[in-house]
Amino acid sequence: MRRFLQVDVFGERPLLGNPVAVVLDAEGLDDAEMAAVARWTNLSETTFVLPPTDEGADYRVRIFTPGGELPFAGHPTLGTCHAWLQATGEPRLGVRDATVVQQCGIGLVQLRVGASGTLAFAAPEPVMSELSGELMGGLIAALGVDAGEVSATRVIDNGPNWHVLLLSSSDVVRRLRPDMAALAGLAKVGVVGPHRDGGDAQFELRAFAPSVGVPEDPVTGSLNAGVAQWLIGEGLAPRRYTATQGSCIGRAGRIEIEAEPSASGHDPGDTGDTTDTIWVGGATVTIVDGNITV
Repeated sequence: MRRFLQVDVFGERPLLGNPVAVVLDAEGLDDAEMAAVARWTNLSETTFVLPPTDEGADYRVRIFTPGGELPFAGHPTLGTCHAWLQATGEPRLGVRDATVVQQCGIGLVQLRVGASGTLAFAAPEPVMSELSGELMGGLIAALGVDAGEVSATRVIDNGPNWHVLLLSSSDVVRRLRPDMAALAGLAKVGVVGPHRDGGDAQFELRAFAPSVGVPEDPVTGSLNAGVAQWLIGEGLAPRRYTATQGSCIGRAGRIEIEAEPSASGHDPGDTGDTTDTIWVGGATVTIVDGNITV
């Protein structure tokens, strides 16, 4: 018997975000057993908490989709940290901006615990490139979007490898009815469009990953992280904004983005260059707390 939690992440209210299954005390499980549990939960991700092998980390996590392992994912990072804090009680949630360090496939990821217990992760540095014309044509056809509605594109690799299309509006994003069979043979795809209704959110996103068993992901931390780094870096988004995701599948995800200057100089006596750390945060709440037999 191992401690098992399901945590709802990024939900405007409980049951409206993206659930992640977290197996605590996962020592002794092999790869095949972890993959089997992930297929059984049938959630977009299931995580397994292990002792860290890096002395700078609080815990180590392995992240599995129903189709395989990921080196990093956003909502599992927040949900796993939430579960780890609930299980260990450290750091104390009343301490403002306490820090938790997660070890995962891409290395160490820093998380910030706010005074109210809210969580945010520092987005890992992505590799970005242009989307090739041939692949873009295939994605446009599979998504069923008019090429004239595509404003810009990027390939964003921050663990998952996202092929992202910036569309003209959130209405266009919501209207998409993608051909999942066609997408399954192409790539993980993200779409983003600006809201034009004057509300408190600035962008709407959707994420499609049928190639790993997730036709449409309800709310996606890694995609939002990469999109924020792209759009803020090119002046296409404000340095602090709210994104929404999941409305097309009955969810109400809210993702809080904040760009914070951070010094990157190597000389302790020199401030060096200044770059942005992109913080990606949102609500986390335990929905299921029990045990799992593996």
